[in-house]
Amino acid sequence: MAKHGKQYKAALAKINPSAVYEPMQALALVKETAFTKFDATVEIHLRTGLDPRQADQQVRDVVVLPNGLGKTVRVLVFCQGEGAQKAQEAGADYIADSDEWIARIQGGWTDFDVAIATPDMMGKAGRLGRVLGPRGLMPNPKAGTVVPAEDLPRVIKEAKAGRVEFRLDKTANLHIPIGKVSFSTEKLYENLSALMEAIRKAKPTGAKGVYIRRATLTSTMGPAVHIDPNVALSLSVK
Repeated sequence: MAKHGKQYKAALAKINPSAVYEPMQALALVKETAFTKFDATVEIHLRTGLDPRQADQQVRDVVVLPNGLGKTVRVLVFCQGEGAQKAQEAGADYIADSDEWIARIQGGWTDFDVAIATPDMMGKAGRLGRVLGPRGLMPNPKAGTVVPAEDLPRVIKEAKAGRVEFRLDKTANLHIPIGKVSFSTEKLYENLSALMEAIRKAKPTGAKGVYIRRATLTSTMGPAVHIDPNVALSLSVK
C-alpha cells in the first residue's frame, strides 16, 4: 500500500467520505479518482439487511449488462454430441466432453471465466465442486448455467456479451463488477441501472426490514464513493 499511498490520498482528497452522491456524479468521481496504470474495474458493493443463514433470504441471479464488462470472457462448456457441436458453433472457448477434461480441471486448471453445462453432463461436472465451487465457476440451474443443448448458443452469447452472476455472500454483502474505468460515465450508468433493476427483482420473499442498507462504488484499489441505496434501487433500464 505504501507504493500507492500518495496516489490514494490524492484520490481520496477529491471525495467527501461522509457524503452520499447521485449515481452519475459518483461514477464520474470513481473514474476521476482511479489511479492504476491498468484499466481498472468499476464495482458496486452492497450491504444488505438479509440474513444469509436463512434459506428464504438468499439472493442469486444473473443479469446481462448492456455494455458488457470490457473484457474477453472465456467460456467452457460441459457437453457432448449435439451439445458439443452447438457450443463450438456458438463460440465456446473450451468444450469439456471427456474424462480427460474432468481430470485436467481436478488437477487445478481453471483458465476460464464462465462454465456452462448440459444436464446430461452434470454427473461428471458435479465431481468438480471442490475446484469450481470456491471460484464461483460451478454450473448451476439457478444461475442459468445448466441448460439443454438447444439453449447453449443463447447462454454462450450472453456470457461473452457481459452476463454477470450476483450472489449474496456469507457476510450479507454483494460485490459486483459493472465495467471498466475506460467506459464513459453514461455506459457505466446504463450497466449500473440494469444491475440494480435485476437486484430489485431478485429481492427474496423472506426479506425483512431494509433490503439494501449501503451502496458503494469503487475502482480497483481506488477510494469508495457512497451513493443513496434507495436511489440505486430505483434505477432501471429506460
